[in-house]
Order: sequence, then structure tokens, then C-alpha cells
Amino acid sequence: MEDLKFPVGHYIAPKEFTKEILTTAISVIEQFPGKLKKEVLSLTDEQLDTPYRPEGWAVRQVVHHCADSHMNAFIRIKLALTENNPTIKPYMQALWADLADTKNLAIQPSLQILEGVHLRWAFVLKSLSNQDFNRTFVHPEKGKKLSLHESTGSYAWHCNHHLAHITELKKRKNWE
Repeated sequence: MEDLKFPVGHYIAPKEFTKEILTTAISVIEQFPGKLKKEVLSLTDEQLDTPYRPEGWAVRQVVHHCADSHMNAFIRIKLALTENNPTIKPYMQALWADLADTKNLAIQPSLQILEGVHLRWAFVLKSLSNQDFNRTFVHPEKGKKLSLHESTGSYAWHCNHHLAHITELKKRKNWE
């Protein structure tokens, strides 16, 4: 079950965020919408409504969750760049995943959101200096300050994590 829940493993932050690590993370963030779209556009409604694991979200919910989560991530970065160590507002991801839009709406609106948000997000990240990446925000659920280095790394992992939920389900179900 752990492999189904965390198909790329748990996120482990590097001891140091080198330029190469950040470049790779930004590339993952930049390419995610296209990769996700490629994996989900041909799926039927029945396939989109299939959970990626027992007790897990359906593929449709994963797509909408990524839009919700990544909009929040982009806003958090902009807050950290324009305010001094702001405290961000967490949200109840599981409850958002149970709302009508997340469970029933076609995935195209969220794919469009992801394209726009990721384009802007990657553009901003590419413009940052190393000093900018040291800017922080407080995440009250985690009880600590997070740097933009850490945020960028963890969201690159988040992209790969949810993409793997879908690709691994497709492999198990022979949906290729």
C-alpha cells in the first residue's frame, strides 16, 4: 500500500540546494502540465473516476487537486517575494478533494489552470537570484519557516508524486 501511496517515495530535501538541483526542480514544474495532460486526456470518465489506490482519490480528483495545490504554491511564492516571512494560509486538501467540482467536473478547466499557473510559476522561479530563493514563509501546519529553495524542491516532488499515481495506475490497469 505504501508503494501505491508514495510511488516516487517520500520527499527528502537535499542538504544543499545547488544550482543544478534548482534547475532540475524548475524544469519539473515547467513540464508538469504537458506531462499530466498527455497522461489524462485520452482517459474515459470511468477511468477518470477510478481511484489510484484503495481509499485514494480518483484520477479526476488528483488532477483537480494539482490545480488547487499549485495555485496555492504559486501564491505562497509571490507572498514570500513581496512580504517579510509571511505566514501562509493552509487549506484542508482532503475536504477540497470532496467538493463537487473536484469530484464531478471535467478535467479540462484544471488542465488549463495548470498550464497558466505553471508557465507563470516557472517564469518567476527562473528570474530569482540565490538570495531570492533564501526568502521564506511560515507554514503553520509544518510549524516552521520554509525557504523558496525548499518549496521549489518539494513542489517538484509533488508534481512527480501525483503524475506517478496516474502512470502507475495506467500500467496496473493496462490503459496504455
